This record gives sequence, structure tokens and C-alpha cells, in this order.
Amino acid sequence: METSDIVFAFGLTLMAGLSTGIGSLMAFLSRDFNPKFLAVSLGFSAGVMIYVSLIEIFAKARDSLTVVYGNKLGYALTVVSFFVGIGIIALIDKLVPNFENPHEMKNPRKKDNSGQEDAKLKRMGIFSALAIAIHNFPEGLATFIGALQNPTLGVSIAVAIALHNIPEGIAVSAPIYYATQSRKKAFVLSFLSGLAEPLGALIGFFLLKSIISDALFGYIFAGVAGIMVYISLDELLPTAEEYGEHHLAIGGIIAGMAVMAVSLVIFS
Repeated sequence: METSDIVFAFGLTLMAGLSTGIGSLMAFLSRDFNPKFLAVSLGFSAGVMIYVSLIEIFAKARDSLTVVYGNKLGYALTVVSFFVGIGIIALIDKLVPNFENPHEMKNPRKKDNSGQEDAKLKRMGIFSALAIAIHNFPEGLATFIGALQNPTLGVSIAVAIALHNIPEGIAVSAPIYYATQSRKKAFVLSFLSGLAEPLGALIGFFLLKSIISDALFGYIFAGVAGIMVYISLDELLPTAEEYGEHHLAIGGIIAGMAVMAVSLVIFS
């Protein structure tokens, strides 16, 4: 394994993780909370993640495992690993309370009648940052491992994860900004929450580098496909439906799939 390959994989992972900072900047571009924009962006992210997971990542996982175990057993292990990935991310979401879950977004401008809305918004932003860090850790490992095995696939995963992280950056920065009126605090917290992505890549790599194989790649890819599909169906799409019209969310999904499909054709 060449040093340049490791540097390239880490660079992709860093880019994907720090895209939360892009979401933070985007939150400041509009003076008003724009639920339609959020709905379309969430739908777009879901479309990218569903397409790349089922069309590209799952297929790569199956290819890796069938080489090692044969067609039937390899396919069966791919399916099992896919659902194990779903189980892992479902467990993580179960352990993160809804109020603190970055995917359970709320209108950051909505006020309550208790007179403590600023404190509640600040708490929501801080815990969203912590929850995002938890979610980003395995995603960072997936991006890094994917890029090591296949640079083109690594780019596809990184793009999908980055698009997914942008609205998460909005989820962190918007409540912090509206609570403190400090763009610096909002941006820094959102930016730092994305560092869990490259951190997950580094820790995972050093723990697994001695046992990296086609079989391990297959298990990780299939699990990641399950994680990304779960996030899309359980979190991104319901939130998109909540904040925008049904057809806005569907349009975002189709656009996301189309963009990812074109990129895979161009870079394959």
C-alpha cells in the first residue's frame, strides 16, 4: 500500500467530514430559515446515498465477498452484512435522544413561550454536534477504506457522505447562531463536529491495517451500504417531507440519483 494512496484516502475523508462547515456557511447565506431549501437538500442527499449504496457499494461488497467465499455464500454474507449495518446505525439512533439527534431537525427560528428559547437552541446545537460526531465516526472509516480499495469508489462515497453532512452542518450551526448571535461560535462548533470523520478513518485504519483483506472490504462496504440506506429512509426523507412539499423531496431524490449516476458513469 503506497503512502500516496493513504494520503489520497485521508484527504477524501477529511473533505467529506469538514463539509459540515459548508452547511454552516450556507445557513448564514439566507436571512430567513428556508424550509423548502432544506427539504430539497435533504432529498438530494438521500437520492445520492440510496443510489450509490444500492448500485455501487453493495455490488462492490458482493464482488469482494464472492471472490473469497464463492457466489452463493459470498452473496449471502453481503446481504447479512448489509442488514448488520442497518442494525448498527439503528442502535446508534436509539441511544441518541430525539431532541439531540441531528436528523430530528427542528425549525431553528421557532420560539417557545417559556422565555428560555435561546438556552434551548444552544443546547440543541451542542448536542447535535456531539450526535453528528457519533454518526460520522463509522462513515469516516467507510470513506477511507473505500478510497484505499478503489479511488473511484472512494470519491463516490466521499461525495455522498459530504452531501449528507452539509444539512447536518446546518442543524448544528443554525440553532447555535440564533441562540448566541455569534457566527464564529456556530461555524467552529459545526466545523469541529465534522472532525470525527477523519478521526474515525485514522483510528479504524491503525486498528485494522494488519487484517485488511478482500473479505474485510466486503463486510465493511455492505455494512456501509446498509447504514447509508437507513439514514436516507429513516431520517433524511421523513425530515424532508416535514419541511417541504412532497414533490420537492421527491424532486431532490431524483436529482441526487441523477447526479450520482452521471458521476459514476464519467469516473468509472
